[in-house]
Amino acid sequence: MKTIRNIISAAAAAVVLSLSSCVGDLNVTPIDPNMNTADKALVTEDDFVAFLAQVYTGFSTSGSYGPNGDCNISGVDGGYSQYLRGLYHLEELTTDVSVCGWSDKTIADLHAMCWTTTDIFVYSIYTRIFYQIAMCNEFIRQANATSVEMADKAEYIAEARALRAYCWLHAIDLFGNVPFADETSVVGAALPEQISRADLFKYIEKECQELLESDLSEAVGNYRYERANKDFVRMVLAKLYLNAEVFIGEKKYDECAKVLKSINGYSLHNKYQELFLADNNVTSQDEIIFAFQFDGKLTQSYGGTNYIIFASTGGKMDAASVGISSGWGGIRATPEFYDLFPSGDARALFYTGSGDEDDQQKDIVNISDFKYGYATMKFKNINSDGTAGQEQGFVDTDFPVFRYADVLLMLAECGLRGCSEVTKTQGTGYINQVRGRAGIGNLDDSSFTEQELINERGRELYQECWRRQDLIRFGMFTTNKYIWQWKGGVHDGRAVSDHLNLFPIPESDRIANSKLAQNAGY
Repeated sequence: MKTIRNIISAAAAAVVLSLSSCVGDLNVTPIDPNMNTADKALVTEDDFVAFLAQVYTGFSTSGSYGPNGDCNISGVDGGYSQYLRGLYHLEELTTDVSVCGWSDKTIADLHAMCWTTTDIFVYSIYTRIFYQIAMCNEFIRQANATSVEMADKAEYIAEARALRAYCWLHAIDLFGNVPFADETSVVGAALPEQISRADLFKYIEKECQELLESDLSEAVGNYRYERANKDFVRMVLAKLYLNAEVFIGEKKYDECAKVLKSINGYSLHNKYQELFLADNNVTSQDEIIFAFQFDGKLTQSYGGTNYIIFASTGGKMDAASVGISSGWGGIRATPEFYDLFPSGDARALFYTGSGDEDDQQKDIVNISDFKYGYATMKFKNINSDGTAGQEQGFVDTDFPVFRYADVLLMLAECGLRGCSEVTKTQGTGYINQVRGRAGIGNLDDSSFTEQELINERGRELYQECWRRQDLIRFGMFTTNKYIWQWKGGVHDGRAVSDHLNLFPIPESDRIANSKLAQNAGY
């Protein structure tokens, strides 16, 4: 990531099948991977489109040549280093939503909340975030500098800036004070300075505000959930404001609500599980604002939804009913999370077993044995008509990054927290829309509480990589306010140190860059 040559080479190596599958209308001819410097590789508009496509592809794959070939992050398993899998590890495996029974390196430390500065899974997503940022920086730098005529140049640059803002959102959430570089930084000239969480907040906010006034496409009446548009930016900005009290110690619920109210043209899809099936790109664009795209033939990865679906299947479960060849037997839900779902909730998509003692058990007596803990069946490689996806070894299911249901729940939260833009009664109406789709009863103003809201966010958004962030915002992640099995590494769960609300800057990066200070407590 330190030289233009390496960054352009990574972009140039993209294969046409990955580009066609992953980013829809960015169907381009691949650049010759040997033409790996800017003056040789980026000589036509199609070359720049290929580079931008590789930025998008970086969210869905580990590298340019299939699940095992030429991973972008060296020294890390290709499955571990895929963006969504890394995000899932830190946002879901650390919470009540998921435990994993594998012995892979330090994976057990995530749910036990005892990770260290050398944890490979922390390092993997940290490195992937900054790889993506570096790719965006280089695209913007080269596109600004080129003399190549491009009719959509301004929009291409705006898309890269939007994707970069999304990555910075994960950086500020997971790591706080981080190394910073943008398109004006001279590649390889000096080690990056560390930006404070407060200054990074201002930077992301300014970027999003500028993008909302830019040539970036509007989504209204033109659903293109595979491409970043202004509603994508609005969601990034709304998430920034929603968590402002955690990030910078200031409440910004009024600002959050204003942004959310400008998102129009979406609705709740009538069938919840169709949002997470193999043909969700066809059935569910009424609700999904942006998604990472996957294709069982053309965009293969051991991360992404492939990881979620395969790792959630095992034991006596029928893998064919999930649309896959066989399960990996890893991920299950804690009993506390399962108990959040009332009877009749359409979102309670779990495999609870047959009652046989050799089948799934609710109590996680032994975290390493898949049969302990109910398995989640929210994501499947099955189409809405019941047929399986194209392949059973890799899945077609796209991953919803932003959905309209979350817009409603964030508006409800703004109303609950005394926002001037949304009353509590209006907030109650928003949360009841989501509950109505799930088939459970309405709340009234008196029963609409913080506890009901965090429970509803859990039921609606589990496995979508928001749970840790939500629990932190509600003061429930590290504290004894909410305890789940194996939190803190003991069966009955326990509170842990508040410093774990942030992950550490990986020690290897601090050794390489003496300008980086470690987060408190590590």
